[in-house]
Amino acid sequence: MKAEAALRLAIPRLEAAGVEGAGRDARVLLAFALGVTPDRLTLHLPDEMTGAQAAAFEAAVVAREARQPVAQITGRRLFWGQWFRVTRDTLDPRPDTEALVAEALAEPFLKVLDLGTGTGCILLSCLKGMPMARGVGVDISEAALAVAGDNSSDLGLRDRARFLHSDWFGAVTGAYDLIVANPPYIAAEEMAGLAPEVRDWEPHLALTPGGDGLEPYRIIARGAPARMMPGGRLLVEIGPSQGEAVSALFRAEGLEGIRILPDMDGRDRVVAARKPGGDSCGCA
Repeated sequence: MKAEAALRLAIPRLEAAGVEGAGRDARVLLAFALGVTPDRLTLHLPDEMTGAQAAAFEAAVVAREARQPVAQITGRRLFWGQWFRVTRDTLDPRPDTEALVAEALAEPFLKVLDLGTGTGCILLSCLKGMPMARGVGVDISEAALAVAGDNSSDLGLRDRARFLHSDWFGAVTGAYDLIVANPPYIAAEEMAGLAPEVRDWEPHLALTPGGDGLEPYRIIARGAPARMMPGGRLLVEIGPSQGEAVSALFRAEGLEGIRILPDMDGRDRVVAARKPGGDSCGCA
């Protein structure tokens, strides 16, 4: 079968399974099966598929019909211009999170701590954009830390990124001029309403802390000031309705300059705060 015919047959199957953007996903999966980049797929549509390619595409389509995320099927996701390895042990990096990276890179920093690093996409993107900086990523999941370590090697950042098994600040030492986090923030009652790609395939430990979804921010608010240099910054991703509540938690711990920042769709996505005093870039 030619690749073009396989693509035509796959799209209605994905549509019938309730997949949004079925055509886009089918093209990405076909490119993956053919071993070409998605931007070059059109050149290969007239090609006859080998048996191995056809089998790989069929397996990918079946997985997507089961609503497994495309990034888990292909094993990678583009984030902040770099490819990151993704597994079922990590959250799938999302474009919304790039708002946090953009804010992190808006000011210089030398030492960055990433809480709940997952794939390492936030930490490693920050380090790519700040060549003099070094960073530590912590996670409670050993499997996620292994993925982050592989990503740091793939991006040539092994010498500047260190990964540590830690429950939040538990094993963290030293002080940082930037702390970043995309913690689990989905309230327990919201889990049932999530898309199957998220609810059924991504690690629940990285999605929800249970309860009202705010407990990680309470932990971060209590622990961050002791690990921040004077003038240092704290940036956390939030759910679109959590900005005021998270801001209040940070304010209660003496942080200042608190701002709620939007993502590319205009929804509240990041809360930024600063520890009073000192050199804001930690360069003094």
